[in-house]
Amino acid sequence: MSGHPAGPAYGAARQAPTCGTSAALVESLIDQGQLAITREGFRALGAPPADPVVSADRVEGMLLGLAIGDALGNTSEGLPPAERSARFGEITDYLPHPRAGGRPVGLPSDDTQLAFWTLESLLEHRRVVPEDVIARFAAGDVVGIGQTVAAALARYRAGQPWWRAAQPSAGNGAVMRIAPVVVLHLGAPSRDLWADAILAGAVTHNDPTSIAACVALVGLLRAALAMPAPPPATWWLETYIAYARPLEGDRRLEARRPGWAYRGPVWRLVDGPVREALAAGRSTREACEAWGSGAYLLETIPSALYILARHAADPEAALVRAVNDTLDSDTVGAIVGAVVGALHGRAALPARWQAGLLGRTRRDDDGRVFELAAAARALVGPGGSAGRRGGPC
Repeated sequence: MSGHPAGPAYGAARQAPTCGTSAALVESLIDQGQLAITREGFRALGAPPADPVVSADRVEGMLLGLAIGDALGNTSEGLPPAERSARFGEITDYLPHPRAGGRPVGLPSDDTQLAFWTLESLLEHRRVVPEDVIARFAAGDVVGIGQTVAAALARYRAGQPWWRAAQPSAGNGAVMRIAPVVVLHLGAPSRDLWADAILAGAVTHNDPTSIAACVALVGLLRAALAMPAPPPATWWLETYIAYARPLEGDRRLEARRPGWAYRGPVWRLVDGPVREALAAGRSTREACEAWGSGAYLLETIPSALYILARHAADPEAALVRAVNDTLDSDTVGAIVGAVVGALHGRAALPARWQAGLLGRTRRDDDGRVFELAAAARALVGPGGSAGRRGGPC
């Protein structure tokens, strides 16, 4: 099954995208006080680096890596790593799934669903249309929906426009789904890349830390798609900081992990304790246990970056660590999976994981993930670039 469920929640909200650039829309929303970032922070990002030359296999790998990471992690999400290990041992394959009659197959949670519904919208409109994105979310049956997304959708269904429905939350429910934004920005570099990342995330999470994380992950993914080899370990930290700092600023987030004292922005935690843990050679479990690995961005982002810094050269090892050594294992798995898929391509993702992934975004649309990934792959031309290709305006 493909397409969208019928109903007023979806159909009534579909609007033609506003003509003009996404960057202009973001600046207008900032000026109206509707986005939780500053114009100075947005402009500090500048234009993305020159066009990367990417392979279609890497674009497909990025998207399937996200779905695989989610599916590997969502059957034990929320278990502390020690308890998970005691119950399941080292997770290296899909666990028996209650929504598949106990079969060990890969099924989606909200990470995959919201990411691929975003991709559906992008493929149709060739840009981020916030009203269309949130309407698709509101029309779907979201598995394991997070509190922030649920609150935003409730306000949207009650008649609020997306920018009023969105929540001021530093949860990870936006960054987990942001990877598809990269697909339409592999052609001429433009500030619309950053603007589309901001808009796609802010439909539910209108928060400077979340917006910064979305932009930074998009920057990491775009670079990873074109890298000839995995970068040095510290590159992941330094690149995240460079993108996130102008948008997040000096926000004071409070650590929630018992025994962990920190107050400040995510980028500074990455620049301090995460960098120090890497220099000390701490294992991913030890490091993630220190600062926490839950759904709070002050935990999710350091954990994902640390796993990439230690294991990005080996996509299987990176994903195994992501789903074994973290609390929010499906979201960390989705983020890490998207990045290593972009870095290595679909061909490098273990065949058993691809074969066991049912590819659902809804209850009975088996294979839809693969269809959408193939459609994104088709945007990459023979020269190894993709772009908006004739948007609707």
